[in-house]
Amino acid sequence: MRWIARHLVGAAALGILACLPAQAQQPGGDPVQGQPQGSPQGSPQGSPQGSPQGQTEPQAQGQSPAISLPQVDIIAPSPLLGSGIDRNTVPAQTNVVSGPALTRGGTTTPNAVRALNETVGGVNVDSASGNPYQPTFFYHGYQASPLQGTPQGLAAYVNGIRFNEPFGDTVNFDLLPEVAISTIDLVGSNPVFGLNALGGALNIQLKNGFTYQGAEIEVRGGSFGTLGGYLQYGKQSGNTAVYVAGSGVRQAGWRDDQNSSLENFYGDIGWRSDTAELHVSTLLAHSALNGPGTSPVELLAVDPAAQFTEPNFISNQMMQLSLNGNVQINDYDSVQAVAYYNNFLQRASNGNAPNDTPCTDGSGLLCTNSGPSTTLGGATIPAFLGPSPFAYSELDNQTTNTNGYGASLQVTDTRDVFGRKNHFVAGFSFDGAQTMFTAAGLIGGLTPLTRAFVGPGVVIDEPGTNSPVRVAISDAYYGVFFADTLNLTDKLALTASGRFNTAQIDLSDQNGGDLSGNHDYAHFNPAGGLTYQFAPWLTAYAGYAEANRAPTPAELSCAGPANACSLANFFTGDPNLQQVVAHTVEFGLRGKVATGAGSRLSYDLDVYRSNLDNDIAFVNSVTLNRAFFTNVGQTRRQGIDASLRYTAPRWSAYVAYTYTDATFQTGFVQAAGNNPAADANGNITVRPGNQLPGIPAQQGKLGMTYNATDAWTLAAAMIVQSGSYLFGDDPNLTPKLPPFFTLTLSTSYQVTPHVQLFAEVDNVTNQRYYTYGTFSPTSSVFLAQAPGATNPRAYSIAAPVAGFGGIRITF
Repeated sequence: MRWIARHLVGAAALGILACLPAQAQQPGGDPVQGQPQGSPQGSPQGSPQGSPQGQTEPQAQGQSPAISLPQVDIIAPSPLLGSGIDRNTVPAQTNVVSGPALTRGGTTTPNAVRALNETVGGVNVDSASGNPYQPTFFYHGYQASPLQGTPQGLAAYVNGIRFNEPFGDTVNFDLLPEVAISTIDLVGSNPVFGLNALGGALNIQLKNGFTYQGAEIEVRGGSFGTLGGYLQYGKQSGNTAVYVAGSGVRQAGWRDDQNSSLENFYGDIGWRSDTAELHVSTLLAHSALNGPGTSPVELLAVDPAAQFTEPNFISNQMMQLSLNGNVQINDYDSVQAVAYYNNFLQRASNGNAPNDTPCTDGSGLLCTNSGPSTTLGGATIPAFLGPSPFAYSELDNQTTNTNGYGASLQVTDTRDVFGRKNHFVAGFSFDGAQTMFTAAGLIGGLTPLTRAFVGPGVVIDEPGTNSPVRVAISDAYYGVFFADTLNLTDKLALTASGRFNTAQIDLSDQNGGDLSGNHDYAHFNPAGGLTYQFAPWLTAYAGYAEANRAPTPAELSCAGPANACSLANFFTGDPNLQQVVAHTVEFGLRGKVATGAGSRLSYDLDVYRSNLDNDIAFVNSVTLNRAFFTNVGQTRRQGIDASLRYTAPRWSAYVAYTYTDATFQTGFVQAAGNNPAADANGNITVRPGNQLPGIPAQQGKLGMTYNATDAWTLAAAMIVQSGSYLFGDDPNLTPKLPPFFTLTLSTSYQVTPHVQLFAEVDNVTNQRYYTYGTFSPTSSVFLAQAPGATNPRAYSIAAPVAGFGGIRITF
């Protein structure tokens, strides 16, 4: 918390969440489960009427009430939540996760990505970095990732503010204030959510003093040296309210050099009258994460905890101030607005296999494939290690410092049109940023056992790169949008929406190199669809949507095949890239049926096809361990999501299955890199129909929660996932990652009305499985634990069986 103190004081798809025990109660003691999930309430995104409907108190006012599936009736039509619309009128798949689902019914600590991965159809997660706090989130084959170089196909918003970082559109889940999350909407492709919403958007709403009242403290610990906790407090006094939440966690990790430290603080002060509401909030977050990443399979077979090369460190700091407002002009019209400023600082250090080795001509110098290695100023570098036990290693350092700012304004009109119910929103948004990116590489030694960089090292200026780098970047993103839902009849609803996006990206090379460039993009994205409610238990929908993303500054600065870069570490010349446009068609069925007193069965079935034009990929260069971004033509993601869930007074369960078919639709040739299946020319050829790497074709999920007594709750969650092709194997020439399953058990016990104990066991059967795979230059680095290793396949291994527990106290 020190940094915060310095800045503050085979067919169908998975299951949406089963309903878990209520954790909050309205004044008077009734569970909040009658409130439709996703409805904007008592917040700048919600109604300013002061209704107590959104007020909550912490769990443990007595024991958890009987399990009941929350109503999933209201969904936000845009990032700025207005009055919300009936989910049955949305012609697309929608998912809402809130309260109990974030903690598996109070049996574990809040975790947004875990909750989505366990319960929502079409979602899967990998861990390319090898750090549990840096997941890459997939939905329908599209990614939201903290890693530079990942094609970001999902938009993310927190309280109406864009959460994709401007430099690479990355999404840093480690900076989310998990305990402060009230509701997460996960929606399919929708142009209203702006850039990157190719496959959909995550729309996260945080708590405030009108929606949460009381106090809660949690302390937890467990395997891998984990120790953490959080506190939250909310209070309303008349027309004003305050909410604060802080959390921190330390974990040593189970792999070599995998320790993590995270802290964050979120605070909100709100005021409202009968017709207006205003909130001022701040978010402070810091994380220091070591991610061992992928290791060669022959090394993992000997030592699963080993990492390939080190260090692999990343530090994130974020400070954000925001102002949210909502004004109810009359019975039908309201205005929502948000303005913000934030600063994001990221530092990364990565130890890598070197491109520089002793020259073979006996000159006593270091060389690359392009000739003698040079320092700043062009001086050659001697082979300074000489006879020693150390090999050479490269340390790549980078810093990204971004000042972001923006504002959005939205008008909501709910008056009838021609006597029919209608919901209309329109607005505009602006997001700007000033970024300074610096990077440098050093050549040094490599320890023989742990393969760690030994410094201080010599700064290198490699031929064919712009290393070191210092580039100033200015971004300006504008959007104008509308969405209208008209009930043509009591059963039939028509939705039409659209958004015009513009992106202006200017790069200025501070070292006088060739990184400077100006790039402008514009695109109008339409959408439309119909829903028809055949019966209270059956609604059908069909829709079409377009969405686009502009190439990021990181991609634009590494888009030259002649001057490729090491992933997100060095940039080269600045050719233009085309923007990516997604065309999505989907249709489906959903409904729910009361099956008895207090019990209900609900289901969802969604079928979709999404074609991308000018998709961008990070492809191998002819220079080993270098790659570049390029447009690769058309790709496709299509599939089926199906889920079935049942809830009864004392138990609930869900089962789901997902099928995803993600393929290249345009062929191309690229250098093989470390892929062992290269042709005689050192290339690999991608053909239409080849599957996109990293996306499993099939996934099943099963979970349940059981209230054994009024005080004791038991929960279980299982995921079964098929294998996927390794990154770097676009033509599908090598075997897939092995399939896997994982089982988690958790429980909680209400000791007193204000004290709860909880515990969980992850990976109960101690499966050794992998969520991410690629190829590493195994032959370039000596592996003391596996001498003679030659297999370039490298995996990110999941954690073994682990136990965690804690205590939660409410006031």
